[in-house]
Amino acid sequence: MPPPNDLMNPGSEEMDLAQAISFLESLVKDPTRGLPDEIFFFVSKITPLVNVDLLIKDERGRTLLSWRDDEHCGTGWHIPGGIVRHKETLHQRVRKVALEEIGAEMHFDPEPVAINQIIHPNRVVRSHFISFLYRCHMDSSFSPPNTGLHPGQPGYLQWHDRCPTDLIEVHHIYRKFI
Repeated sequence: MPPPNDLMNPGSEEMDLAQAISFLESLVKDPTRGLPDEIFFFVSKITPLVNVDLLIKDERGRTLLSWRDDEHCGTGWHIPGGIVRHKETLHQRVRKVALEEIGAEMHFDPEPVAINQIIHPNRVVRSHFISFLYRCHMDSSFSPPNTGLHPGQPGYLQWHDRCPTDLIEVHHIYRKFI
């Protein structure tokens, strides 16, 4: 749906902020399910994003990491995580990330093991985060559901005995936990 004609020229006298907001709201059907990419990226330009990261360990001390390759974080291993949705608790997001990225439910400590503020000074989009790191527990018999994926493909999961050298840069703050 294109914006109303009077919103097309931001310098015009007819520009009405209430109309602009109403138009944007019409594009967001259910903010609890996430935002359309364009609106999400705009929001990420003007406010910090809150996210959870899952430090998934087994009884052998290994850490489950996922391969990532994207324009925002680069290429390498990362701790699974996700952005908290509107009216969603941190614990709800931890559970959803576990199901969406790992394909399994898991136990986790109710209090975060670390809280970090991450600011990317040279980025405009996705440049400021408040990250909550939760310690999660999986049995070592868990076999990552990598069906159809190969090493080096986004989403590929692997247990690690130590911190890999190719951990994405933003997750270097977690090296001591891995």
